[in-house]
Amino acid sequence: MPEVTMVQALNAAMRDALAADDMVLVYGEDVGAAGGIFGVTAGLQDEFGRERVFDVPVSEAGFVGAAIGLALRGYRPVVELQFDGFAHPALEQILSHVAKYRNRIRGVADMPIVLRMPAFGGLGGKEHHGESPESIYASTPGLKVVVPSSALDAYRLLRLAIEDPDPVVVLEPKASYRSSESGELTTAGPAIGAARELRAGADVAIVAYGAMTQRALEAADRLAETGVEAHVLDLRSLAPLDVEAIVGAARTTHRVVVVHEAPRTLGIGAEIAALVQEHAFDELLAPVRRVTGWDTPYPPGQLEQAWLPGVDRICAAVQEVLA
Repeated sequence: MPEVTMVQALNAAMRDALAADDMVLVYGEDVGAAGGIFGVTAGLQDEFGRERVFDVPVSEAGFVGAAIGLALRGYRPVVELQFDGFAHPALEQILSHVAKYRNRIRGVADMPIVLRMPAFGGLGGKEHHGESPESIYASTPGLKVVVPSSALDAYRLLRLAIEDPDPVVVLEPKASYRSSESGELTTAGPAIGAARELRAGADVAIVAYGAMTQRALEAADRLAETGVEAHVLDLRSLAPLDVEAIVGAARTTHRVVVVHEAPRTLGIGAEIAALVQEHAFDELLAPVRRVTGWDTPYPPGQLEQAWLPGVDRICAAVQEVLA
């Protein structure tokens, strides 16, 4: 099986979508000749031309808003917002219009818009270059939100997002861009809205997504050396959430630790804890623990690893729920 990085898988997803459907467009800042700041769109303009893969000025609200008009004309725009923090100027368009338009017109037209955002930390960036905006989008009805944790699933999720009749925010973990995986690039497998069980275990469930999934797996390996078998669940879809998988993991293991790099307050971990409390309270042997970023602005690069959840913090949280 060929080995691909997440960048190559995302590039292949857009290439295959552009080849399959003439109405697919790819645009954003520097996505054309430059191939994107991380190289995710490299070569697409050469292959499909400037009319289908093109650059836009620094005008996030404008080019996200333009996607609505393109969708109403039958196009399927795939829009790159260069960094998570740079999407904020477009929030009014995303939250007030992209998310609501299909419902506003009672489904008369689809709104197949994909908003790709290189997101999260781990590359030594600072504010606006390492942020975790998932709660903003996941709490907005009308938007679907996905976060891949591996190369093959990145291909699957992006292809499914492009085919979806609703707007989908694809938060791409920059720290995982160069990670690689062997296997076939395919859309077969779990759909948007389905979680993935990456490791079976009966002692504790570690629930994670994005780059934190790898750290959860590393923690599970370390815990196994002490006789603790951890069940690792990769959420991969934050809106909709796979409630059945989350509750099932809680009922199976009786202890849950949620890991994400967004700040703790009102993060996805709070929603997971609430769902477990509502649906599996009678099965719990310990309170749900959260291992998260801190409630501060994103730090400078030299403090980044102290800010992000690490394997040590995950293992410590597991030991607390097992005590």
